[in-house]
Amino acid sequence: MNFRVLLLAGAAPFALASFSVSSSAFAEETDPAPATAQDGEPPQESSVGTGANDSGTIVVTARRRSETAQNVPLAISVVGGDQIDSTGSFNVGRLQQLTPTLQFYSSNPRNTAVNIRGLGVPFGLTNDGIEQGVGIYIDDVYNSRVASATFDFLDVKQIEVLRGPQGTLYGKNTTAGAINITTNQPTFDFEARAETSVGNLNYVQAKAAVSGPITDTLAARFAVSSTNRRGTIYNVTSRQWVQSQDNLGLRGQLLFQPSEAFSITLAGDYSEQDAVCCGSVYVGTGLTQRALNRQFTALAAAQGYVPASTKPFDRVTDLDAALQAGNKIGGGSIKVKWDVGPGSLTSVTAWRFWDWEPQNDRDFTGLPIVTRSQNPSQQDQYTQELRYNYSGDRVDFVVGAFGFYQRIDTQGTESHGSASTRWNLAPNNALYNSNVLDGLTARNTQYLKNTSVAVYGQASWKVTPELTLQPGLRVNYDKKDGFYQRRVFNGAGTEILLDGTTSAAKTAQLAIFAPQEIAPKFSDWNFSYDFTASYKVAEGVLAYATYAKSFKSGGINQNGVPTDTQNNPLLGTATVKPEAVNHYEVGIKTEFRDIGAILNLSAFRTDIKDYQANVNNGQFGVLRGYLANAGAVRSQGFEADFSIRPSERFNAYTNAAYTDATYRKFVDAPCPPELSGGTVATGAQVPGAAGTPGALSPANCDISGQRLPGVSKWSFSFGFETNARVSLLKQDGQVYFGYDGNYRSDFSSNPSPSIYTNVDGYSLSNFRAGFRTDDGFDIYGWVRNAFAENYFEQLFVGPGNTGLIAGLPGDPRTWGLTLRKNF
Repeated sequence: MNFRVLLLAGAAPFALASFSVSSSAFAEETDPAPATAQDGEPPQESSVGTGANDSGTIVVTARRRSETAQNVPLAISVVGGDQIDSTGSFNVGRLQQLTPTLQFYSSNPRNTAVNIRGLGVPFGLTNDGIEQGVGIYIDDVYNSRVASATFDFLDVKQIEVLRGPQGTLYGKNTTAGAINITTNQPTFDFEARAETSVGNLNYVQAKAAVSGPITDTLAARFAVSSTNRRGTIYNVTSRQWVQSQDNLGLRGQLLFQPSEAFSITLAGDYSEQDAVCCGSVYVGTGLTQRALNRQFTALAAAQGYVPASTKPFDRVTDLDAALQAGNKIGGGSIKVKWDVGPGSLTSVTAWRFWDWEPQNDRDFTGLPIVTRSQNPSQQDQYTQELRYNYSGDRVDFVVGAFGFYQRIDTQGTESHGSASTRWNLAPNNALYNSNVLDGLTARNTQYLKNTSVAVYGQASWKVTPELTLQPGLRVNYDKKDGFYQRRVFNGAGTEILLDGTTSAAKTAQLAIFAPQEIAPKFSDWNFSYDFTASYKVAEGVLAYATYAKSFKSGGINQNGVPTDTQNNPLLGTATVKPEAVNHYEVGIKTEFRDIGAILNLSAFRTDIKDYQANVNNGQFGVLRGYLANAGAVRSQGFEADFSIRPSERFNAYTNAAYTDATYRKFVDAPCPPELSGGTVATGAQVPGAAGTPGALSPANCDISGQRLPGVSKWSFSFGFETNARVSLLKQDGQVYFGYDGNYRSDFSSNPSPSIYTNVDGYSLSNFRAGFRTDDGFDIYGWVRNAFAENYFEQLFVGPGNTGLIAGLPGDPRTWGLTLRKNF
């Protein structure tokens, strides 16, 4: 069923749109009237800026039932499948350019963060021992690892980005929001779609989907997607282009529907990535507290090393370790939906797997300091959700139960090479000219068993036709059992033990890697709730206010913990406490049908106690950093979204978000590089800037009041499309021209803000122009980052506090041509 769209959901960043909306993946089906053409034009299955028609409604399932977006008292953004294709937003990373409060950072698929309003997961290297704050759901199935966000969207119908805590309606509790992805479902009418794109950087992308009946009660759908592109950074050492794309995705579904009241959907999918990835470029150096002869400039000169380029936007690197980002993800699900009495009973049973095969260059240079760095892992997760939806004249409610089990096994290796000794030992060390660190290897074995069960519910009581009260609650139990073991071997393959024996060589080796074994455990019950009141002020005007008391489950450190001076693990850092969340939000949604416009506003404040922060203390031995609790964090701000369509020939939109996300209390944070590297003054706490190189460095720093990493205070998205009716080659259709732009202000790229890792703000512009026919053919050219903006996605602090800063440049200008046909 096609529904043409006039408006988007609360605080939504998109203009007038149209979607092809089918049965909800979450809820009882509601059937608005089908769309009709205007001016002889068929409804477009698209969203912002593609000449969409402007009558009808967007149907969303944010509250586990199908309803119009403007009636949902929730800040939510919605993107249609055609808008995803037209703007090149084929994964969550590209999607953030259309949604100002969504942040996405990825140095590789495993080290990926998806945050909303600055909250979600700690910025930095991934630690499997904690939960996501932003849930990713695909056809009602929770994906526990954010690596799924790096894959291409496959046959997607609609994406909803829900902002704020989502625990009383969704299976897995999430404190920052949720990304709800709905794919196209099997149909009992034949339909098919094919698309291919080519562009510079040897870009080739192909997509296809076909759906139709097998019998009167059985329908099937199959979709495939393939993306290939040359890398954007040239590695002079390996003579390869780094940051390439090599993605394949497959999805198949069977729908058995013997009656309108009962259906079973069986789905399976498989995706893989096999890119030459992931690298970095030299950005510069900064002064730290190490002695000058132990900082990057002197260390590099001592070994005759010069970076391949000191200009990061030359996009040249010389990384000498192997790079690999092998990534496989997939699984299967069975969804049963049964209309029982006045409501609907839904069961979703799912299994997901994720296999990760990485190789990295962790020293960020062309020197053989770290010659091998990898943490391959294998994950299996099992979920079961059962819920009942009821809709009545005065009361709607959803009640449900959710079970989750996850097992992750990881086998890590980090080896040092021939340049490590002179890089890590001082010139006055008797072993400075030896090879005592050459071949030094740490081998890590770890596993995580994660169990979670919950019951939840939410009701909507229509007190009057205008006033609705919406309470919700959740009871949750979480249990995590972990194991981490690091064994250390010297260059001869002999294991180094903490057996009381000492030597100069052993002391030097243990300063890099120390054996460690811990078995952290965590379990806890949590109760959370929320309450929303909404009021229809007038026709087309909805005001709402929300309070939510939520939590994020406690966690365990799965990548090793810091040690004392005797190399004993500090077991007090093995676990982190749950986050306690208080969330407040007010908003108003307005639509002006007579002029084809919407204006949505929201303001929010989220206070978090015991915020789970990622700590990177510069030790090689703590391979992936560790977790700690910051005393308090606050994210507050507002969002304003406006769109207008004065005629069928033109539409435009603009959206703004202001996000003030700060550490309210974090007195023992890791120090930024400018305050690190000297002789430690135990217990010192300083908020200031760099001191004298070689001086005492504080053991920790008070960064209270400073910004959270990865959060721009200001972000905008904006665009328009204009079109004209024409007939070309005896085909009636539209020629069109569209523009989509976005801007974000500067942000910190280090957990503790540093003068060396602040990423400047930037603006990106994307254009497209083409011709689409009334019978479903579309051809258009596109250019992305049209003005060749030089910008960084992330900056990285090199290990060892040498002052080295590396970075990941954003994509350069890309251009190409796309052909699409619907059958």
